[in-house]
This record gives sequence, C-alpha cells and structure tokens, in this order.
Amino acid sequence: MKKIFALAMVALLMTAGAALAAPRGMEFITPNATFASGSPSTTNNDDSCDISNQPAATLLLPVFEVDFNAPANTAQNTIFTITNTSNIPQIAHITLWTNWSFPVLDFNVWLTGYDVQGISLYDIIARGVLPGGGSGATRGPLSASANPNHAPGAAAVCNVLPTQIPDSLQNDIRTSLTTGRTSGCTGFVGGANAVATGYVTIDVGNTCSQSLPTDPLYYTNEILFDNTLIGDYQTINPTSTTGNYAGGESLVPIRAIPEGGPAGFVPTNLPYTFYDRYTPAGLRTADRRQPLPSRFAARYIEGGTGAFNTDFYIWREGITRGNANCAVSTNGSLGIADLVRFDERENPSTTAGPPLISPAPPNVRSLPEASVTRTTASTFPPDTTSADVGGWMYLNLHNGGSANYSSSTRASQNWVVVSLTAEGRFGVDFDAAHLGNGCSEVTGAGVTINPSPNATPGVF
Repeated sequence: MKKIFALAMVALLMTAGAALAAPRGMEFITPNATFASGSPSTTNNDDSCDISNQPAATLLLPVFEVDFNAPANTAQNTIFTITNTSNIPQIAHITLWTNWSFPVLDFNVWLTGYDVQGISLYDIIARGVLPGGGSGATRGPLSASANPNHAPGAAAVCNVLPTQIPDSLQNDIRTSLTTGRTSGCTGFVGGANAVATGYVTIDVGNTCSQSLPTDPLYYTNEILFDNTLIGDYQTINPTSTTGNYAGGESLVPIRAIPEGGPAGFVPTNLPYTFYDRYTPAGLRTADRRQPLPSRFAARYIEGGTGAFNTDFYIWREGITRGNANCAVSTNGSLGIADLVRFDERENPSTTAGPPLISPAPPNVRSLPEASVTRTTASTFPPDTTSADVGGWMYLNLHNGGSANYSSSTRASQNWVVVSLTAEGRFGVDFDAAHLGNGCSEVTGAGVTINPSPNATPGVF
C-alpha cells in the first residue's frame, strides 16, 4: 500500500509541475504560428517590422561629417566599426553616399568568423586609404573556413582587396560630398556642405564586387541575408566652433526577413523593404530588409547654465533612385509632414502645414536625405514663449511618397539621432524614440500625436 501511495504522489506532483510550468493558455503557443490578421504577425521574433539592436544583414550610418582639409589631429571625423558575430566568414559591402543619395564609393571588407573592423572616414576621404585585407587573413581558432552562401570562387576574388583609392576617384569623392559636383554628371549629386557629408550602408554579400545598391542585379545576384553584423560609430570634433567633444551610437541594424540562404529572390512577409526604391520591377522586396519608421519623438536642450546644444542627425528616404544621368537633385529638398515642439510645460509650437509634395516648394520647410541640423534652425518650429531651455520634438518625416516607391501611399522611411553637447567639452548621441515602425500607417499633419500601434501589414 505504501508503494502504491508513493507512486500516486509522484504522478500528482508531476501533474502539478506541468501546470506550474505552462500557465493556462500558454500550452497553445507554437513556434512560428500565424494569425488570421495577416503577416508578418507571427510568433517568430524575426518576423517583424520592429527595429531592435540585434545582429543584422544591413547596417546604416545615418550621417557622417569629415573635414578632410584639416590635419588629422584636429579634423572633424566619423569612424565606424563592424563586427561579425557568427563563426562563418562574411563579406561586408560598404557604400558611401552623398547627402542626396548618390553613391560615390563602394568597397568590400572580408570578415573572418568573429572578426571586427574599424574604419576611419577621414582615412578614406582625406588620405584615400581603404581597410584592405582579404580572405587570406589569419582566422581565429573558432572561425569556420568558408560560408556556404558565398558565390563560387568568392574567397579567391576577395583574397587581395585594394588599399588605395586612385587620385581621380579620390577627387570625385571629395567634390561630390562637399560641392555636389562630380565628373561624368552634368547636374548636382549632393548639396553644398562645409565638410564632406553623406551616409553609409553596409550589406552582407556573396562576393567582393563593384556593384552598387542602385543596380537591380545587386538584389538578385549578390546581396545576402545573414543577420550577423553589428556596428557602432563615433563622431569626433576636436576643434569645432562649439568645443572639443565626441559622441557615438550603434549603427542602425536592419534585419533580413526571412534570414539566411543564398543570393536570389525569396518572398518576405514585409509589405515593403529598406531598399524598396532600388529593388527591380517584378521583384519588389528582393532585399528582404526591414523598413524604417517615419515618426519620432526627440529630446532637445538649448542653452541654460550648461550651455547645451542639440543637433538632430537625420537620414531620410529619397524619392528618386538615381541613374546614369545622376538625377538625384529632388532628394535635396524632401517635404516634411509635421513638426511640433513641446516645451517643459507641454506648450506646443507648430509649423504651418505645407503641401506634402517632394521636392518641397521654395520657402517650405524641408530636409535633404542626410543632414545634421541644430534644433534652433528655422527648419524646426520656433521656441515657445515660456523661455524653457528644453523639451521634445515630434517629427513626422513622411515626405509624401513618389512613383519610384512600390506604393506612393506608404510612409517614407527615416531615422533620427539626437546629439547633445554641453560646456563645449561633453557630448552624447542616442537614437530618438520611433513612434510605430516601418509598417505603421501613413499619418498626416495635425492629427492627435500618439504612439502608433503596428498597422496590419500590407494595408495602408
């Protein structure tokens, strides 16, 4: 009888343990379950439009500034680092763009398993020096020898990578990023900037090539989908007009969904993607990269006893692709849906609602594809009458869309970084909060400001 009683108690405890381990309702959760509301709403954490700080297939440096005319020890500079978090080798295809989204330089970095590579944009723009290296580099004991998704012969193609930019190309890079002029283009490819200004994209690829993201074949033949890269950047201002400071943040991680596999078109549940304007007709979403949001909440402080200043580093999705005749000038004046400044007493200051078209009409608030703008600039609403030195801004940066998008009714993509400096010697950068995600609905001007829930994907 004791033995039977003991067995009964064991069975009872096992039943109770199961109940404790799986609360009521939890037993119905299954991996990758789908819901009637449509995709990408699944239980797969990767099947999402939400941008989070995880390893990704593309990294974005929203804005860089480099004073290539100054000595290295006093020059304004931007440096960034990319890290391969996997054991297999990855090829990072890096593209430098003007602030009007014209590609001026691309190069490749071979990353062995768990490799890290730092890159100074001053070295590239001022000195013409590239990281070099290649597949022949020594790999660590935990690094695999090959990536099964690389193109045949990729390791041989990537064995010796260039380390010096030719003088003729070097001159074009500098003029493109400062005067907006380059040989071979009759029009402007960028804005007039005091220092070299633009942005950077870093994609995992299957070989070392000279293909650009503006080439449709880039998405069908070369771009890969391994979510393995992380990165960060630092801005250095040794002798700027406002002092001696530096800041930094993570590079924007843009994940591939679904991840993995060789180059080639595989459908995604995302309604549109980061490279939407460049993906080929009939193969939209071929890059499978998450889209970025359009609305942000950004903190600012200007003045006060700490002599604060705030700059917004803003990347925006342009409305033209750019092509052989370099037609990107419309990306230099992108419309803005709505801007509202709130002081510390919740008083709002707004701008008049302009016609939401791009390029923006003259004398209408606008911003180019990549910019660094002080929050006291006329682009933003004026200060309230409260004399508060701080507050926050609501930025709805939707630009109105374009026929170059797969859908002119979806919201345009953007990213905002807040750069705070104080006393001419302290600095910190951090990402603005995004309200909603890249799949959220288009929000117009003058509506009640609220965090946006995810829209049903594919419905706008």
